[in-house]
Parts: sequence; structure tokens; C-alpha cells
Amino acid sequence: MAVSIKKARDFVYANGTLCERALFAYFFEGMSAGQLERLHQCLLCHKNPDGGWGHSLEHDIKTPHSNPLQLEFLLQMVRDTGFPVGHILDGSVAWVERNRNEDGSLKNPPTVLDYPHAPWWESGGQTAPDSITGNLTRLGMCTPSLAESTRRWVQANLTLEKIRANDWLFMCYHAHDYFMNVYDFPDIAAHREATLQNIINLAARAPEKQYYVLFSFAPTPDSPVAKAVPPDIIQRNLDYLAGSQRDDGGWDDEHGLPQWQPYATIVTLLALQRFGRLDD
Repeated sequence: MAVSIKKARDFVYANGTLCERALFAYFFEGMSAGQLERLHQCLLCHKNPDGGWGHSLEHDIKTPHSNPLQLEFLLQMVRDTGFPVGHILDGSVAWVERNRNEDGSLKNPPTVLDYPHAPWWESGGQTAPDSITGNLTRLGMCTPSLAESTRRWVQANLTLEKIRANDWLFMCYHAHDYFMNVYDFPDIAAHREATLQNIINLAARAPEKQYYVLFSFAPTPDSPVAKAVPPDIIQRNLDYLAGSQRDDGGWDDEHGLPQWQPYATIVTLLALQRFGRLDD
């Protein structure tokens, strides 16, 4: 059965957040300047006056106060989809710099557990700076101070041994977002090779419910990961995704969580479009 963009649109519009609906509209209903402005406006509803991000842009932590997970997810949305950020990140790097511990890890607000949150965040929220710093570097926005404090944190916490030991495809984002974007790091070539090999190994044995995750790291055919992953794995994943759209128009996320399925649907549809698997 052919993929239906209309059914996907109806699913996202029926179940997605305002930001997700605006993201879908930008990519699949014209990519106009007006749609991009609306997407920015919707995203900015999650930004606080301190330059940080809150208000559950990332679905699993609901505190309105600025916390690292929300900025991390916003930057990953940019990584996954490639929408232009414009000026929406103004002040956000300064927020990160103000909310670091001595070891380079990131601070969460004391309210992070006072509001609804997913049980896997009982530890108190995201503290790893690697993905944020790597994606800010890719956008040309990272400061020397943030680069240096994160480099020290990574040297202590994201070693070659830890990269190679990672056994969850989704969690490759820590190494991918950092090492594929920075240059000033000891033996960067070895860390990139380990990162790519970890993604390849996990993608090769991933269950079908994780197939869409690969395209967060390989959003276009000319991305480094897409070029490194064997073509048969790319095609296997695309074949499955092209045939697994549900009757309601959406695609499953890997955990079966309804709140994540509109975004998984957008990422899946973009992958199918960019790898030439959509008819229109």
C-alpha cells in the first residue's frame, strides 16, 4: 500500500502538539516563509525569559522552568529535520553557560520533579552536555567556554569503551551529536570511527520498531551516517517504514507511547521523502 501523506497529516493534526502540527505544515504543506515563521512562533512558546526552554517541548518532563532536556530535544529536532533556526536560540547558549556544574555537566531546576514527568527521569533530568554542545557547534553557536567544559566532561564520561559498549540505537545520540560535530578533541578520528561502528552494529540487529531511529542520525542520503551504513540496511529499514503506516496515518514509536508517535511520524515521512520512497 502506498504511503499516504494525507493520512499522516490527519494523524499529526489530530494527535500532535501545536509545534508538531507546525513542523508538519512547514515540510509537507509548502515550506513557505510564513509557515517557518509560524513554526518559530510555536516553538518560542516553550522558551523562557532566561533564554532556556521548558513547558514540555520534550514530552517527558512537564516543568515550565528551563531545563537541559528541552533544549537538547529542540536541537535534535533541528538535527532530525533541518528546519532553519533563525533567531529562536538567541540567549540559549548563555543559559547553558550559566547552568553548568564544575565538571561540565548541566544543572536542572529544583522544580524538575515537582511537575509530572516520565518515571525514567526520577533521577532529576538530563545532565549530559554532549548532545547540546555538539549540535550548537554544528550550528556555529558554541562558545569557547562551553566547548572547553564539555570537552572535559566528555573525556571523563564518554570514553571509547563507553561508546563501544552502548547497546541501544537511540542512545547513540550522545556520541553522534558530539563527535560528529566537534573537531578539537584528542584522537577525534578514533572516536568518530567508534561512533559510526556502534551505530552500524546496532542498526544491523535493531528490531523493526527501531528502524525509524536510524534516520535521526542519517536524515539525508548524503549524511555521514547514511554513507557509512551498508546500503542493504538502509533499504531494509525504508522498505519496512514504507509498508508500516497504520490505518490511522501514523507510525509507531519504539516504545508504543502515543505522545511520541506524531513526531515519529514526521521523522519517518521525511526519511521516506528524502530517500526517494514517496510518490508525491
